[in-house]
Amino acid sequence: MKVLGILGAQRKDGVTAKMLAAVFQGIATDNTTEVIYLEDFALKADVPGTANPELDLIESKMRESDVWVLAAPTYWGSLSGRLKNLFDCLRQRLVRFDHTGTMHPASFKNKHYISLTNCYTSSFENMICGVTDASLRLCDKVMSAAGVIKIGEAVVTGTWGMETLTPKKKKECLDLGHKINRIRRRDDQTVKRYFELFFMVAVMALITMLLQKACASFIPLDNFWFNYLSFTVIFFILLASMLHFVTFMKHKRH
Repeated sequence: MKVLGILGAQRKDGVTAKMLAAVFQGIATDNTTEVIYLEDFALKADVPGTANPELDLIESKMRESDVWVLAAPTYWGSLSGRLKNLFDCLRQRLVRFDHTGTMHPASFKNKHYISLTNCYTSSFENMICGVTDASLRLCDKVMSAAGVIKIGEAVVTGTWGMETLTPKKKKECLDLGHKINRIRRRDDQTVKRYFELFFMVAVMALITMLLQKACASFIPLDNFWFNYLSFTVIFFILLASMLHFVTFMKHKRH
C-alpha cells in the first residue's frame, strides 16, 4: 500500500509538517510513503490545449497512492491557500460531471484520506468557536465528492511559538498512522451506517417515550392524537438537535 502526504503549509519544518511526520511514524514499514510539498509547485488550473506538467505529476502520484494525508494549517478561519488551490486546480480531475453539471465520484473513488490542521487559537476558543471546522469541512466536502473515504482527522491548537508537538498530540497522530495499517483498499460502510442509523433512531424513540411519560400529568396520552402529536414534536426536536451536533460539532477541536 502507498501513502501520499500532501503538505500545504508555508514551512517544511513547521507544526503541520511535524503532524504529518508523526502520522508517517505510525505507518508500517512494509508500506510505501512519500510527501509532496505544495510550495515547490506553481500549480494552475487546466487550460484546453495547454500542457500542465506539474498538475499532471501530482495527479499521477495521487492516482498511484491508496491513502492521502492532507496536511494544511488553518489561516483566517479557513484552509490554507496552497491546499485549497490544489483542490481548485484538480476539480475537473477529481470528479466527473454529468449533463447537468452535477459532480460524481470518478477514478479516485474508494481511496482513503486523513485530514490534519492546526491554528494559533487556544483549545478552549477552538472548542467553543470551531475555528478549524471550516478547514476540515472543506477537505471532507472535496473528498466526499470524489468518493474518497475518511480514516480520521487531527487538530493541534495554540501553535504560536510551538516548536514540538505535545506527547498527547503526537500519540494522536501516531494512532492515525496505525489506522492506515488496518484499512482495506475498498471499504463500503453502507451496512455500518444503517446500523448506526437504527441505533440512533432507537435511542431517540426511547428518550421520546420517557419524556412523554414524564409529561403524562398534563398531556392526555390515552388520547391517540395527543399521544401522536407529542411523540412527533419531541422526536423532531431530538432529531434536529442530533443532526445539528453531527453537522457542526463533529470535528476534533482540541
